[in-house]
Amino acid sequence: MKIETIAIHSGNQMDNTTKAAIQPITLSTTFERGESGDYPGGYIYSRADNPNRKSLEKVVAALENGADACAFATGNAAGMSVFQALAPGSHIICPDDMYHGLRNQLKMLFNGVLTFDFIDFTNIELIFQTIKRETKLIWAETPSNPLLKLCDIAAIAHIAKEHQLIFAVDNTFASPCCQQPLSLGADIVMHSTTKYLNGHSDVTGGILITKENNEFWQNIKNVQSFGGAVPSPFDCYLITRGIKTLPYRMRGHVANAQALANYLENHPAVEAVYYPGLASHPQHELAKKQMLAYGGMLSFLLKDGEEKARQVINDLKIFTQATSLGGVESLIEHRYSVEGPDTKTPKNLLRVSVGLEHIDDLIADLEGVL
Repeated sequence: MKIETIAIHSGNQMDNTTKAAIQPITLSTTFERGESGDYPGGYIYSRADNPNRKSLEKVVAALENGADACAFATGNAAGMSVFQALAPGSHIICPDDMYHGLRNQLKMLFNGVLTFDFIDFTNIELIFQTIKRETKLIWAETPSNPLLKLCDIAAIAHIAKEHQLIFAVDNTFASPCCQQPLSLGADIVMHSTTKYLNGHSDVTGGILITKENNEFWQNIKNVQSFGGAVPSPFDCYLITRGIKTLPYRMRGHVANAQALANYLENHPAVEAVYYPGLASHPQHELAKKQMLAYGGMLSFLLKDGEEKARQVINDLKIFTQATSLGGVESLIEHRYSVEGPDTKTPKNLLRVSVGLEHIDDLIADLEGVL
């Protein structure tokens, strides 16, 4: 099936009793056992599994061409489960431009348990040089947050395979409609389902998808089951519902982001624009090679510095100044003030999640304040 059909049908289990066309929400925390003590319905307890969670995991695994998926209550919980599944003392290679929530998680929660290096993933040779005897995982993020840097997924996958390392890719900025890391050689893909998969800024969640159901994946499933950081049935229902329109929403996000990037690149108040769909992006050729579409996220630098950046976001009418991304509404944020003093994000950078409003209105809003 094509991705539009998968998005609509792979996450829907028709109710056998009522024949409801859309799967109902199963709120029960526990499930009746059979006479012999078994579980004829296939479920024991909602922390371990739930019909709505199973449907969400099924559809996202299908979207990413994976063997299995594990859903979590947040994107951070999904990422953390990968780190928790590693043996103490393991070394991780991470990108220098990485979502600050996971970066800080490693520094604050895993310091002394795991070791990690944050390096420039645009330099493939540097990745190779950073591998140690204790290295177990390469964690990539492409496009990166917030500088929209790309890394060569296929090339890193080759290095990981050669050194028997696990290779995980945070695919949140791209979505399955714009990039397929498992098909390029990655072992695990992560999404914050809060973002494009849900698409409506009304539920938090995260998910991991695996290429193979192997021993390491079983470690992750144990973290999910015994750790218990799982989404509620209602959260799973909402995300699964949001996925039904994902392929069509992404087409609008991509079209608007490309048009907005083109506008900003030619504006005299703008110093630089970071968007993989621009020919000026330093890795545009790589984007054409490994991305199916360029995504709905962009960042730009203002020539007049941080003061102008803050003035712009305060004066906009349609763009909402807020954290997060991937919803139908356009969001804009001054990332430096969010990420803290150790960030590499420039003070004059604004990150934009380009929504589905009419592009003329978005451009007019920016034109009025730039």
